Amino acid sequence: MPVLALLLLSFVPPAVARPHESVLIEAPASLLVVMREQADLSGAAGIADRLERRRFVYEALRAQADATQAPLRRELERRGIRYRPHFLVNLLEVEVDADAGEAAWIARRADVLRLSPNRPSALRRVPTEEEPLAAPRGAGDVGPNLALIGAPALWDRGITGEGIVIGVADTGFEWTHPALKEHYRGWDEATSSATHDYNWHDAVHENKTLNACGTDSPEPCDDQGHGTGTSGLAVGQDETGTIGAAPGARLIGCRNMDIGIGTPARYIECFEWFLAPTDLQNQNPRPELAPDVINNSWGCPPEEGCTDPDMLNATVDAMRAAGIAMSFSAGNTFAQCYTISRAPSVAPGAFAIGATNLDDTIAVFSGVGPVSSDGSYRLKPDMTAPGVDLRTSALHGKYIARFSGTSGSAPEVAGAIALLWSALPGLRGDVSGTEELLERSAVPLTTDLDCFPYLGSSVPNPVFGWGRLDVASAYARATARDAPVIAPQGVRETRVLARD
Repeated sequence: MPVLALLLLSFVPPAVARPHESVLIEAPASLLVVMREQADLSGAAGIADRLERRRFVYEALRAQADATQAPLRRELERRGIRYRPHFLVNLLEVEVDADAGEAAWIARRADVLRLSPNRPSALRRVPTEEEPLAAPRGAGDVGPNLALIGAPALWDRGITGEGIVIGVADTGFEWTHPALKEHYRGWDEATSSATHDYNWHDAVHENKTLNACGTDSPEPCDDQGHGTGTSGLAVGQDETGTIGAAPGARLIGCRNMDIGIGTPARYIECFEWFLAPTDLQNQNPRPELAPDVINNSWGCPPEEGCTDPDMLNATVDAMRAAGIAMSFSAGNTFAQCYTISRAPSVAPGAFAIGATNLDDTIAVFSGVGPVSSDGSYRLKPDMTAPGVDLRTSALHGKYIARFSGTSGSAPEVAGAIALLWSALPGLRGDVSGTEELLERSAVPLTTDLDCFPYLGSSVPNPVFGWGRLDVASAYARATARDAPVIAPQGVRETRVLARD
């Protein structure tokens, strides 16, 4: 029976390798060489046109990486050392031989800030129940999770997410699934043909496992099923009913895991591709084809090399600067204080989503804040959405009957953002304003669980954040005022509230 990855967070303090410190490298191994100079994106906030803002961010990042990496690249090539450059964070993924002392001389370079590991680690998986495609469902069937968040109220107004593109970073997706095919941006119904250039990217270039997708898949492929499920919860709809919050939005995707196995480099590469999608030869980048919203139902643990939270934090900040919204699963670590600890959901700029039951109680597996792993005690999650026993798409044209996890809550929020941006063009690209609108219109929920320095009886709190998603209320709140943009562009502030 196919299985889905539920990403389980654990509380592990970060341990970052700094220049001139010893770095444990297995031979051969991959490490991330973070350059000392990073791009200044502060000018993006003053660019009103969202497409120009995207291009500015992309060009600033690429220019900084190309200029500052050039000397190190030349030396790596001279020594015959394989590398892959990145620009969203100014770094290179380098294959080193510990016996040859390659990591040591790289770390000693003045233009290198630090070295970080980049190692794959399998994620835990739990079995899920499936139902066949022919299960009796009516064309108007709507999941109770979608009714609870108010999505049908917007659909009734003709607001389905039309004109908005949602990117899904995950295990890939089965683009031919009946609930996804008509929503995939690469599918042209008029010609009954598909174009995968600019609509799909595979960041898995080598693997150590046998899977159906292999490496560098030229078309959307899902080797595990998780991404097909999260994609369905964002845009899914067919004659059997609606399973996605924004069935009118278009879908594109990037595979950042090999059967649930990720690395920091794969995660970063997908963000880079989303910022400026390329053709299948990874050429001719086009920032104007970037998605409006990206769903991220994954977490990067220290076992995968995420011992440096600043690295993925920087990717989140860069995407926000470009006006691209993102939804992150808070993680499934059971409802205990301080269990939201993995990148990127812990980042100040990450919109982290917890999971609730349909009766608005917290799901037993949903991670709880605040973030203590970096000493910030930053409030997380930011909000919650239904995440238990969700119906969504599965591999081979089937459906999952009981998809559970914060992995299911996050795409509902991504879909809600698509609905709002489709209906309110003035809000499109204003990431901070949109997040604040969703927070202020959420159904407030409290708990008797206190996690210092927060009280569970306050709103926001570290169990539910600002509360449970209500996109109908968010739309009503935005249209009740003349200017729906209610917060400045930029990085989300760190909120640490007083205990009393």
